Amino acid sequence: MTHCCPSFPPPPLQIAAEGRGAPPCRPGFSEDVFTVVVPDITEKGRPLFNVRFVDCGRVGPVRFECSNPTDFRIEADGVVYAARTIQHSAPAASPLLIKASDATTLQQWVAQVSLTPSVQQVAAPPVMSEDLKEIAFPSRNVDSQLKRTKRDWVIPPINVPENSRGPFPLELVRIRSDHDKNRSLRYSVTGPGADQPPTGIFIIEPISGELSVNKPLDREHISNFHLRAHAVDLNGNQVENPIDIVINVIDMNDNRPEFTHQIWNGTVPEGSKPGTFVMTVTSVDKDDPKTANGMLRYKILSQNPESPTSNMFTINNKTGGIITVAAGLDREKVPQYTLIIQATDMEGNPMYGLSNTATAVIRVTDVNDNPPEFTAETFFGEVPENRVNVIVANLTVTDKDQPNTPAWNAVYKITGGDPTGRFSVPTDPTTNEGLVTVVKPIDYEISRTYVLTVEARNEVPLARGIHSPRQSTASVSIRVVDVNESPYFEPNPKLIKLDEGIAAESTLTTFTAQDPDRYMQQSIRYSKLSDPANWLRIDPNTGRITTIAVLDRESPFVKNSLYNATFLAADSGVPQASGTGTLQIHLLDINDNAPKVFPQETEVCQKPEPNAINITALDGDLNPNAGPFAFELAHRPSDVRRNWTITRVSGDFAQVSLKIGFLESGIYEIPIIITDSGNLPMSNTSYLRIKVCQCDMNGDCTDQQHIMAAGLGTGAIISILLCIIILLILVLMFVVWMKRRDKERQAKQLLIDPEDDVRDNILKYDEEGGGEEDQDYDLSQLQQPDTIEPDAIKPVGIRRLDERPLHPEPQYPIRSAAPHPGDIGDFINEGLKAADNDPTAPPYDSLLVFDYEGSGSTAGSLSSLNSSSSGGDQDYDYLNDWGPRFRKLADMYGGSDD
Repeated sequence: MTHCCPSFPPPPLQIAAEGRGAPPCRPGFSEDVFTVVVPDITEKGRPLFNVRFVDCGRVGPVRFECSNPTDFRIEADGVVYAARTIQHSAPAASPLLIKASDATTLQQWVAQVSLTPSVQQVAAPPVMSEDLKEIAFPSRNVDSQLKRTKRDWVIPPINVPENSRGPFPLELVRIRSDHDKNRSLRYSVTGPGADQPPTGIFIIEPISGELSVNKPLDREHISNFHLRAHAVDLNGNQVENPIDIVINVIDMNDNRPEFTHQIWNGTVPEGSKPGTFVMTVTSVDKDDPKTANGMLRYKILSQNPESPTSNMFTINNKTGGIITVAAGLDREKVPQYTLIIQATDMEGNPMYGLSNTATAVIRVTDVNDNPPEFTAETFFGEVPENRVNVIVANLTVTDKDQPNTPAWNAVYKITGGDPTGRFSVPTDPTTNEGLVTVVKPIDYEISRTYVLTVEARNEVPLARGIHSPRQSTASVSIRVVDVNESPYFEPNPKLIKLDEGIAAESTLTTFTAQDPDRYMQQSIRYSKLSDPANWLRIDPNTGRITTIAVLDRESPFVKNSLYNATFLAADSGVPQASGTGTLQIHLLDINDNAPKVFPQETEVCQKPEPNAINITALDGDLNPNAGPFAFELAHRPSDVRRNWTITRVSGDFAQVSLKIGFLESGIYEIPIIITDSGNLPMSNTSYLRIKVCQCDMNGDCTDQQHIMAAGLGTGAIISILLCIIILLILVLMFVVWMKRRDKERQAKQLLIDPEDDVRDNILKYDEEGGGEEDQDYDLSQLQQPDTIEPDAIKPVGIRRLDERPLHPEPQYPIRSAAPHPGDIGDFINEGLKAADNDPTAPPYDSLLVFDYEGSGSTAGSLSSLNSSSSGGDQDYDYLNDWGPRFRKLADMYGGSDD
């Protein structure tokens, strides 16, 4: 049975050691490297060489595999045969590797075979060698001074396969110096992998110089190591220059391909021809890409669905590019394909290569290969006449292309039956229906039905080779419904020209309306809708318009000689319809307005120089019934022409100026006769009101009154005077009423009977207003009551208003205990003391707040008065001299104890 294996990297070069005893038996190939001489041409099936495997009696059945199964095959006995006719013209690019596998322990061994053509072999080397390769230090001269000698050769790299299963340590090479013949030396290695991180990978026997690897190597981690070998004597003196040793890690196929994406998405238009590029899938392999271990090949394992064939796509086995290989891609049948893609190393060898898979999803994109088709051949609808922007029919279509794409969206076009463009067919973006819409009014009296031809297309053209079928065109039958239409005036507006001043009850014109409903028997009635000046009347049956007043072009309702009146025409239909019409009357001017002076008021200085007044005339008529005007001063009164003069400046302007050297200030009304230029001229006497005033050096009036105020009419002046008189009468009546009210209040206070009064009550007579300071009172009279004029000096028969009526005065016993006080404050204090001694008098030692006199009052604050429990005798008879108000106090405090 023939066994084949993946492409193995070259194994490490191992050379037998000299002068050493036989090592213990270890399972494996008898040689790590077999050198075989082969003929130039090897025929197929010819045996080439035999590899010897030593099992040491501890290995079970061994399975052999080779790295190049295309050219060689190996049998179970280790004999290698040519699998095809081979021409060995040059050494192979990579050595042939033989792998042995223990099926029980899964242990593996690898050996390298070097094939050399016979023409290049001078002397056939032995097939087997059991010695380790020996590396000697370059020789040098030894004298009293150590001298560095130049190397004369380079140590070739040592190859070590990765992932070796051992046993470890595994000898690689022996380092030797010529100086070890006459003295003992010690060998060592330095560098990454020895004494530098990662340490402990390589070790050297210090006496024998045997270099070994201590653990499996990983090429994907470190692909090579650079070591330096040293030889020293027992004293540590260097006896040789260090030599560099390069150890290459030979790649093994220990990594599977990995896709950069597990799911790949691609698109291809439907209907694509064979050979259309779809997408590219890629994967990576951590193994050496220069060897078969890292050389990938792609293939499609499966296609789902397998329609219309199972091989719609193919893949480039080296690049991973996917293309179509068969026609028949139809999105409407198969919108998507799912491919399982496999990537295998060892150049795709299914037996030795490692593989991995990924999924490719290919979406078939839509192209416009299905035209829209109407669901019916004829559609129907109806519309009332004169209606616009209404939908009369919905056109439905089907399209097998992908919805809501330009290949599915329908566009409708009217190709026949609408020469005047009264319809349009926009597309409903949601349903893709065609909406037959009226865009211009339709008249039932002109056409009662419409038959439209509508074609449906897509937003993008159909794919090449696809033609629109008959189902892409449909007809639309539209019935027009008759409605009652409004009557209309023709022309509207209607213009007529008339001379102003036409008398009432004159016939102007006939303004009638037309009824568009020719197939309905209806009557029309007319009415007036708008007549601003109320000049016109319309006959409700005939539409004849007559005047009911004189037409005046100068009326405020006439603008630019045009008068507009609006009339209504209503038919007898159900429901009733009506229309309006405007009659424009252009009034021609006649000379029916006399001119007036303008301006009507002005000013002039007492001395005429340099003042002059420019005037013109206002005429409601138009030319030639207006200017030029003739200006003339009236003959009455006589002083007008004596004091004033008028000079014509032009056809429309004149100047009025003083004729005399000086005129008193005042208001003067100058009558001026103005005549227009009409065919029958009209004259009018207008009054120009001129204010003659004193002027300053600049010719400006200095009077304070204005001409407008001076020129008030008599009625206005009388009204103003009456208002002033009435206002004065009201003010006078109010003052009299207030004085009378004050007198009545004072009389009531004086008529109060003393016996009706109550002791110790505070009487509020009146509010004095804003304080004592606002009243013109002589407060000194309160401070010196004895200075008041006694009753004895008053004239006989004369009594003050505030005095009490004359009657015999009561007599009180005279108190002589205390003199009368000289101040009203002391008096009140004495009164308080007397009240404190009276147990029957209220308010029984309570604090009384009478009033606050203010900061400016000369009277002392009542709050400063203190009651006293000890009171003396007091003579109050002097209060009789103070008047009736103080006699009350004399009655209260001046009496006897009884």
